[in-house]
Amino acid sequence: MTVTEYIDQLIGLRPPAFESAEDVLRDIEDWETSQAAGPGDVGFTADGESEEEPPSIKSTTLSLFKSLAGKLPTAGDEISILVARLRSKPQLENLLTTLGNILVSDKPDEEIYGEVLDLAGYDDVEGVGEVVRARQGVGRELLGRGGDEKMRDQAAEDALLERGVGGGKKGKGKGKFRDDAQGERNYRQSQNDGGVSFTAADSRRRMEESFTYNANRPLYSGTAELEPEPYPHVYTMMARTPAALAGVGMKSALPLGTERHDNEFYEEVTIPPSRPIPPKATERLIPINELDPLARGSFLGYTSLNRMQSIVYKTVYTTNENLLICAPTGAGKTDIAMLSILRVLDQYRTEESAATIAASIRKDDFKIIYVAPMKALAAEIVRKLGKRLAWLSIRVRELTGDMQMTRAEIAETQIIVTTPEKWDVVTRKPTGEGELALKVKLLIIDEVHLLNEERGAVIETIVARTLRLVESSQSVIRIVGLSATLPNYIDVADFLGVSRYEGLFYFDSSFRPVPLEQHFIGIKGKPGSPQQKRNTDRITYDKVYEMVHQGHQVMVFVHARKETVKSAMALREMIMLEGTLDEFDPTEHPQWDTFRREIGTSRNKEMKELFDYGFGIHHAGMLRADRNMMEKMFEARAIKVLFCTATLAWGVNLPAHAVLIKGTQVYDSAQGKFVDLSVLDVLQIFGRAGRPGMESSGVGFICTPDEKLDHYVNAVTSQHAIESKFVGGLVDALNAEISLGTVANVNEGVQWLGYTYLFVRMQKNPMVYGMFKVATLLRESLTINELGIRREDLINDPQLGSKRLDLITLTARKLSQIGMITFDEKSGAFAITDLGIIAAKYYIRHTSIEIFNQKLKPKMSEADVLNVLSMSTEFDQIQVRENEIPELTTLMHEVIPCEVQGGTDTNKGKVNILLQGYISKAYVEDFALVSDTAYAAQNGGRIIRALLEIALSRKWASATTVLMAMSKAVEKRMWPYEHPLTQTSLSRALMYNLKHWADEMSIHDLASQTAAELGKLIHLNEIQGEALLRAAKEFPTAAVTYTLRPLSPDLLKISVDLKRAFKWNKRVHGITEPFWVWVEDHEGREILQWSHMTFRQNTDHLSTNFTIPLNPKAIPPSVTIRFVSDKWLGAEEEIVVPFNDVTMPGPSSITTPLLNIPFLMFKTLRNPTLEKVYAARYRNMNGIQTQCFFSLYNTAQNVLVSAPSASGKGVLAQFAAWRALFSHPQPDRSLVLIVCPDKSSAKQMLSSFKPFEKFNLHVQLASTIEDLTKATSQACVRITTPRAIILSLSTLPTDSLSAVVCTSLHLLDAKYELALSLLQHATQSHPVRYIALTSSLTNPIDLATWLNIAPTEQSLYHFPPSTRESPIKTTTHTFTIHHSAALFKSMIKPVHGALRSMDTTEGGLVFVPSRTLCKSVAGDLITQCAIEMDTRGFLPADVDDGKLEYVTARVRDKSLVDPILHGIGILFNTLPPTDQALVLELFAEGIIRVLIMPREQCWIVPLRASLVVVMGTQYLKVEPDDERRLVNYTFHEVVKMQSLAARYGKSGKFMLLCHVEERDTFVRFLDQGLPLESSLAESEEFAEWVKEEITKRSMKTKQDLMDMLSFTYLAQRVRSNPTYYEAEPERAENRLSRLVDQVWQDPPPALPSEDTLGG
Repeated sequence: MTVTEYIDQLIGLRPPAFESAEDVLRDIEDWETSQAAGPGDVGFTADGESEEEPPSIKSTTLSLFKSLAGKLPTAGDEISILVARLRSKPQLENLLTTLGNILVSDKPDEEIYGEVLDLAGYDDVEGVGEVVRARQGVGRELLGRGGDEKMRDQAAEDALLERGVGGGKKGKGKGKFRDDAQGERNYRQSQNDGGVSFTAADSRRRMEESFTYNANRPLYSGTAELEPEPYPHVYTMMARTPAALAGVGMKSALPLGTERHDNEFYEEVTIPPSRPIPPKATERLIPINELDPLARGSFLGYTSLNRMQSIVYKTVYTTNENLLICAPTGAGKTDIAMLSILRVLDQYRTEESAATIAASIRKDDFKIIYVAPMKALAAEIVRKLGKRLAWLSIRVRELTGDMQMTRAEIAETQIIVTTPEKWDVVTRKPTGEGELALKVKLLIIDEVHLLNEERGAVIETIVARTLRLVESSQSVIRIVGLSATLPNYIDVADFLGVSRYEGLFYFDSSFRPVPLEQHFIGIKGKPGSPQQKRNTDRITYDKVYEMVHQGHQVMVFVHARKETVKSAMALREMIMLEGTLDEFDPTEHPQWDTFRREIGTSRNKEMKELFDYGFGIHHAGMLRADRNMMEKMFEARAIKVLFCTATLAWGVNLPAHAVLIKGTQVYDSAQGKFVDLSVLDVLQIFGRAGRPGMESSGVGFICTPDEKLDHYVNAVTSQHAIESKFVGGLVDALNAEISLGTVANVNEGVQWLGYTYLFVRMQKNPMVYGMFKVATLLRESLTINELGIRREDLINDPQLGSKRLDLITLTARKLSQIGMITFDEKSGAFAITDLGIIAAKYYIRHTSIEIFNQKLKPKMSEADVLNVLSMSTEFDQIQVRENEIPELTTLMHEVIPCEVQGGTDTNKGKVNILLQGYISKAYVEDFALVSDTAYAAQNGGRIIRALLEIALSRKWASATTVLMAMSKAVEKRMWPYEHPLTQTSLSRALMYNLKHWADEMSIHDLASQTAAELGKLIHLNEIQGEALLRAAKEFPTAAVTYTLRPLSPDLLKISVDLKRAFKWNKRVHGITEPFWVWVEDHEGREILQWSHMTFRQNTDHLSTNFTIPLNPKAIPPSVTIRFVSDKWLGAEEEIVVPFNDVTMPGPSSITTPLLNIPFLMFKTLRNPTLEKVYAARYRNMNGIQTQCFFSLYNTAQNVLVSAPSASGKGVLAQFAAWRALFSHPQPDRSLVLIVCPDKSSAKQMLSSFKPFEKFNLHVQLASTIEDLTKATSQACVRITTPRAIILSLSTLPTDSLSAVVCTSLHLLDAKYELALSLLQHATQSHPVRYIALTSSLTNPIDLATWLNIAPTEQSLYHFPPSTRESPIKTTTHTFTIHHSAALFKSMIKPVHGALRSMDTTEGGLVFVPSRTLCKSVAGDLITQCAIEMDTRGFLPADVDDGKLEYVTARVRDKSLVDPILHGIGILFNTLPPTDQALVLELFAEGIIRVLIMPREQCWIVPLRASLVVVMGTQYLKVEPDDERRLVNYTFHEVVKMQSLAARYGKSGKFMLLCHVEERDTFVRFLDQGLPLESSLAESEEFAEWVKEEITKRSMKTKQDLMDMLSFTYLAQRVRSNPTYYEAEPERAENRLSRLVDQVWQDPPPALPSEDTLGG
């Protein structure tokens, strides 16, 4: 290339590609330097002919260019330049008029842009953008061409010449431009006489003047120019790095010595081996014996690291720098990965001396992830790493495809090898496999240059997720990227977070262990034509013969298993035709006879036949023994030519001197069509060329259609910049992040986008990532101003914040339109929906979700399901080919059972047929169909599972049932109508007889027979009968029972009990058997509620509750309980629950409104002592206290107050106590009992009386028999518990008892009910006043009746929850994730947001299900603060470090320190008492603003807060047999937690996060009040009490027990709510009689008295 040509190339770029002409000059200088690197100092003359050029001429050349390069195009000649460019494109030669018409049309710019791009091609996207921006002028110029065509052409050429581009034609004269008289005319001779002449002659004159001037300038100007920034670890022969050129869209030149040959059959480009770069003075190979023992033991068989490894060693093994290693295939990058792994192992060794190195490694403290590009390579990596690290007891495991890892497997594995897609799926899960990410210390990404392929979007996703995790958690996760040589490695390094100076290592092709000569052969002929195939066979023969003739072995790579044999046969015919058999003759090999006998044992006839010609075949479809044989014989050089598939290049290290890739069309089942062989595969195959240590060179051939020649030349020689493919996956990636909880709003989305490779390349090559492309993807319409990212955008906004904002906003709108998220455009907030969660969980594209939204219906048949499934865009790549139609037609008409929409004519029909064929286990003959079937089945199972969860989330009963069955059908490969025992291991003969003789018998009926009976039934012997019986008994099923429990007039609780009805076999059932249980309406349309449950080996029964709404005016006839196995077809039960005899309780007839009356002052107590105490604490009574005061304090009647929690009922209890003490006829003997549900609430009640102690008002805690029964010598109040009353009832001084104050009656349990019933029974002979206090109930009338309280407005106060004077705003967030750590991870974002919204002077309480979750939730909240770059968390601004240091020094449990340093406290009862007191103190002082507690702490915590958060409403209860059972929070617990947000005179907030199924029930009871039913009948305490009473002879007959029961709350409720207690509405007494019969045990016979014995 001449300097003029090079100048043409540079100036031909779009002007913004260069900041100034100086950039171009530096490019020329560097290029000249590289050209001069050969023998002699060759320069260039003006016409490009090389000669020895003195420095002055070189300076003159550069100066000439400077004068030209400074002249950027003006507005006047820009149109002509653009037109000239268009005319220079061959593909537009006959389309210029069409193009002109398009440009001047009235169509929108966006549409024109697309049409011009289609015509001009996608290789010049920027140029097309310029044409569209000036489209009217360009269009008129194109359409105005006529007789003056040549004149116009020449004018454009002159304009280009003035810029130094292209136009000058070289003549014969040396150093002269051709002086053509016809070209001498003025291009811009205008009205302005002062215009510059642009004729060729004038231009030549100006150039010569410039030459003369610059020839006289000194060589050294004294002016320094900026040089490209050097990086210390870039090893390349090029003077200017490819990355620098790639940044502006340029190609680097092909290596020196490249040759191009052309003939009628093919065109060949030959690239010679690279010359090695001379080593630096400081370089040396590092001997293995210099490594430490840990590293040395993992490099057995090595004498030293190679040059590349030695250069990288210090950085990879002694630092934690992120790394990018760009090196040729075979340069030893895997050993770099090994060194990085050993670095992690070394960091996690114990300091104490251990017996062995393996024992010193803390294997549970870290995980290492190795991301390999494909499954085959992952398996090879597992084998290699496992073998080399076995001596350290390091476990390496593969995690790819549909594989899953149990918790135990995760725990025992240190290195996990996976694929990008699988790791993306894993890290989308907050827990389980997703918890892996929290322990990852090293992430190795092999073949990073995959960024340039469609799968690159996945790599961007996982890297961005990792980098954000590192920043948010402040953890160390090292990223090591391994890549082939690529041009813009600096961009990739920036993306991976690699330091350009420390972690970036670039090694060019000269670092190959064996220099490679590369031959790129473009086969001529129509693609796929017989002529092209013949040409390919001929060239294959020529190249193979050439290598074999030179004594070398050759590996010929083809792309189908059958093609190995076909290509070998074709070559055999060719050598026989050419008479060159002797060259391939293997019989001269010394071991030929041995190998011949060995190969004779194989059953592969083609392999045996081809061996005689010196040929071998190798592919994954062969037996392992045959493949081993081929590998051994090729390695021994007995085979000269091995025909194989690409799997050999990935899986087995079997090098040859030469490799030949025969054709580049490979079938991709993921796309359903033939695609170009990936560059990754080409590099891997070329990596097999040359045998290290045995040969000094290797040769690689690639035969491809001639139109693909330049593509592979450019790709393999790193000519193309690696661009981002993230835009195509942006919608799904954003949905995944929102689902994971890492992106909650637009701002976080913009930040997340900044971690992607897309962001890096948007800054470097903005036009490629114009908004038009994104808009097309998202089907949005944009204006032409948004067509691309303009240079001024980069200048004004270098970080492209506004463009990233546009991207995120467009994407979020799309997700919102589909229904995958909700998007509040005002606040920018995102919230994931069920659809979004399902799509992220199952890796479903948003385009498929769009289709499902339209096509899914509440009722569908199996055929409908398959048709919808086949429409998924995941199958769009599968295409129908003509040669497949006959086989598809046969399958459709003769094999599959369901109707296919579209038949064999559409890809959807094809997918449907293949899926049905797969389920039917049909034999498929065509290889491509086999591949398509595997792809359809693999994806179909996943997608149908997603459809199932979509139907379940929409509560479609019918569709869910069908989808459940079809999901298992794909997994089990059997249809739902087949016999269920087909899933077992029973023999075919047995199953045939079973279907023939006993097809109608159910599994239950079979299991009830004997082995002999079954053998006879199926006409086989008893042994077969035994096998059938065992299978029937092991078939998973359960006995389902239920009870109906009406909770309110419109709510019915259905308690379901599942008893396991099968024999557990670990080999059959594994560890768990999951089931779905749901309640559906009587029409089978809607699922009212559902639950997912799991049987384990030691589980005998499971129970769950469903609470469903009912219309009391139109109760449905029934509902259906459906029990379905998640794994087994046919394992299901259906139980109809009739409502014929259901009686719902009536609504409350009394509701007390809160009156708008003046609040009473405490002087109305008429007691100076009480007035003084209350006035010191409160200003006045509140509304509820004011309204109830008269009845409580001024009358002696029994009173019940049902009011919201935290509405001052404790003060009302005190009023009642004082009234009873002061009004008793004998004040000195008056006794008042205040009954509290338990000891903790009794202690809290006692503490509320403390201010009265100094006034000689005696208040005592009576929790023992002695305290409660001692005689009273003065008036006193005794605070007691139900248990104390039951134990001391016989000795209780009831004669002095004046009043019983029953507090928290909404917590009435069997013990509480029994105590109050016995107390009423004992005091029935003398008057005792009963004061009942409870939270708001749905209907308190029966409670009042039980305590002899008249249902009048003066005695019964029923305030609903809405009358709370201190308002509490309740919000809910629902989730569909099962109870797991994943659920709580997904809750963190909304909880953190709510806590952040608190006023800085207020605090919040957070309740979690268990103590173990307290610390993990605290850690997650700290992480969220870190994401926002807030290191103080919730600490108030006025708390200094000194105060924190003093506080943390007092903490005994050091795990509390980090949360405290972020303003977060943890409180539970097993903490050291001093820590509990300290946490409460810090919360009261405001240093801790967030307090996290387990569920049970709500009853004893003496705090209130502005915000109360309840994270989840289920907890795991450990049964006596160590079985864990999931239990729901009680309604009372949730109400109690809500009450902690009620503060005197202030509003509060209550945030409930729960499963979507539970929300309505909880909200209903929070709004309407709690139900209250008796639990006495089911209580063991009651049965034990009866037994003791019978033993003590206190209760002699059943009638005594019946009389006692008449005083119970049960006796009241069994009449009002008979269905709840399984009683008949008109015969409630019968239920009490049954209870007596149930618990009554006849007393033992009385012992004879002493008198009797004496007598």
